[in-house]
Amino acid sequence: MSENNKKHLKRHIGRPLKTDPAIFRYSLSLNEEENARFLALFDQSGMQVKAHFIRSCIFDKTVKTIQIDKGTVDFYMRLTTFHSQFRTVGVNYNQIIKLLYKNFSEKKASAYLFKLEKQTAEMAMLCRKIIELTEEFETKYLKKQP
Repeated sequence: MSENNKKHLKRHIGRPLKTDPAIFRYSLSLNEEENARFLALFDQSGMQVKAHFIRSCIFDKTVKTIQIDKGTVDFYMRLTTFHSQFRTVGVNYNQIIKLLYKNFSEKKASAYLFKLEKQTAEMAMLCRKIIELTEEFETKYLKKQP
């Protein structure tokens, strides 16, 4: 084989060359505090490659950091579940009142309704307490985040 053919074969072996390769490299030294801060920001960014994170920071691309507090998510999920159960109780409440007046005499229905009213008052107090706790939770934990 001639020398020209060998050079021609070497050009086609391996991966294709990039049209605009990144050939400029820079070095950066950080102290322990700066490194810890950098790693925290990198973790919050969700990016997989530190070089991509640094490049996006340098060229003012928007870097979004999202912190998910699992306790807050769990709180809202439970609150949502509780709310749906509370609505179900309200629907059942209306159905019970209709059935009481339909199937019992007015005197007997009123007696059962009196007991139901006492339970409803307790539920209303519980609902107020839940609203207070939710507001307290929001002021303590959700308003602190920037």
